[in-house]
Amino acid sequence: MVDEYKALIDNGTWRLVPRPPGANIVSGKSIFKHKHHSDGSLARHKARWVVRGFSQRYGIDYDETFSPVVKPATIRVVLSIAASHSWPIHQLDVKNAFLHGHLNETVYLSDSSLFVYKDGSNTAYLLLYVDDIVLTTSSPALLRRIMERLHSEFAMTDLGELHHFLGISVTRSASGLFLSQRQDAADLLQRAGMSECHPTATPVDARMKLFAIDGSPVDDPTQYRSLAGALQYLTLTRPDLAYAVQQVCLFMHDPREPHLAFLKRILCYVKGTQSAGLSISVGPIDSLTTYSDADWAGCPDSRRSTSRYCVYLGDNFVSWSSKRQTTVSRSSAEAEYRAVAHAVAETCSLRQLLQELHTPLPSATIVYCDNVSAVYMTGNPVHHRRTKHIEIDIHFVRDKVALGQVRVLHVPSSHQFADIMTKGLPV
Repeated sequence: MVDEYKALIDNGTWRLVPRPPGANIVSGKSIFKHKHHSDGSLARHKARWVVRGFSQRYGIDYDETFSPVVKPATIRVVLSIAASHSWPIHQLDVKNAFLHGHLNETVYLSDSSLFVYKDGSNTAYLLLYVDDIVLTTSSPALLRRIMERLHSEFAMTDLGELHHFLGISVTRSASGLFLSQRQDAADLLQRAGMSECHPTATPVDARMKLFAIDGSPVDDPTQYRSLAGALQYLTLTRPDLAYAVQQVCLFMHDPREPHLAFLKRILCYVKGTQSAGLSISVGPIDSLTTYSDADWAGCPDSRRSTSRYCVYLGDNFVSWSSKRQTTVSRSSAEAEYRAVAHAVAETCSLRQLLQELHTPLPSATIVYCDNVSAVYMTGNPVHHRRTKHIEIDIHFVRDKVALGQVRVLHVPSSHQFADIMTKGLPV
């Protein structure tokens, strides 16, 4: 607690002022936490001073909030670049979460928690997640220079080469990086009382459909929400869980017994795949390939479809999603085309990110879709009455195709990775 208070004072994060009349004062308290190594052993005791933000009311005490956390896809892209070039990767921990300082320089951002340094052949990327930092540079000398500058400004701890970040264990070898959440999976199974459960081969039964009001309410909805949230965090390195976890999260407002049974099946699958993770290879990263898919009218309650996509940077899996569409599609082609539009939007975002990382792509992104009609609509300039209601998506995708940034091609359903990977089915 003394160290935490001293860091606040040293950084000048606050000053005492008279209380304005009628002001809502936000109180604070100390939070104590055990920090663990990647193997689960105790690393140190940590005290953190926090303010009780729940005492504020939206629209009265504040208008918007901001959390300095980097996007998961950005992390995977940066690690892919670092692995491809064999750059050193270090992690740092800020001793005090209230980073505060006066900037005299003009700073340009893309991702709000990604900082890029470029000077000739020298390149550095800094990823920020609240007070945890991953720093990778094009040379060890540049790494040391930047770390010395950071240490001169902030009280920081150099944790050495990247090995454990956001609960993700990182193992580096000659073939690349392996990201795993094995410890998180084991802790989740223990919390659910399923450490000794029998594993299953897949996370879902593809023939099973969940209804919103089917069955009786669960006895403890708070536990259901807690387990579903923890499973959602596991998808940082487990794309095979994306579809199944998205399904159980749809019912967090009113979980029923069939939903809980569905969730337990996912946990049984996690039990048998605790050692699974995400591999990032050292191969070339000069291409971006996307697979898009949708299940038309898959929701038995609303008949909305679910869009799914997965994106590869070279051979590395960097982004994936399984998300319910906001409107009802009147045909399978429409559902598939909306999924293509979502995939193309993510593709454009990643292409822009790579541009800002000074690693532009030399060729167009290939987007694979297994619906011939949807592929045809991306290149057909003629509008029909049946497609007027999705004209925004049509124009968006066609513009990207016309600019040469994207090519939409057909792929057989048997090779549709967006369907295979996000449903956790065997490849």
